[in-house]
Amino acid sequence: MVSEHSDATSGETAALALKILVAGGFGVGKTTLVGAVSEIRPLRTEELLSEAGRSVDDTGGVDRKVTTTVAMDFGRITIRSGLSLYLFGTPGQDRFWFLWDELAQGALGAVVLADTRRLKDCFPAVDYFEHRRIPFVVAVNCFTDARAYGAHEVSRALGLDRGTPVVLCDARDRDSGKEVLVRLVEYAGRMHTARLLDSVG
Repeated sequence: MVSEHSDATSGETAALALKILVAGGFGVGKTTLVGAVSEIRPLRTEELLSEAGRSVDDTGGVDRKVTTTVAMDFGRITIRSGLSLYLFGTPGQDRFWFLWDELAQGALGAVVLADTRRLKDCFPAVDYFEHRRIPFVVAVNCFTDARAYGAHEVSRALGLDRGTPVVLCDARDRDSGKEVLVRLVEYAGRMHTARLLDSVG
């Protein structure tokens, strides 16, 4: 979602709003990231995990998790004057992936959150954005009890295309989350510009 309006009388350009998805596996910290960076009270669609859901949701490594997103999270952050990001956190479980196509419409790019204890859980999100040519960055949420890996190691383990950014972050920390979003906007801007130049060249 991109919107920009000009005031014909003053010549001033109003705020630009960009739509960003926050994706990744179950329990990786998507709701936490959106809540940490949002300057408004985030919209959450969390429900308690049920016994029926436990039979299909892999809670290994996130045993203390008691709720799950069933539709989306929504938040907003102003990166700088005139530039705001609308954040849409996607549900992580396979059974809610039908919502992704709706959420992805008009998105500038995406953040794929990764947990090195459950790295395979972010493969579906990586594949989704690669196949739809939606620019994304991988943000490794550095849990305190997880083994530390460098950005290059994570990139190689995920088989990312050359140039796809990998950043280390703490999803609970606003400044850390904002830095991830800035990296995404910069990267997505370069990708969209390159594609535009290719199309007219």
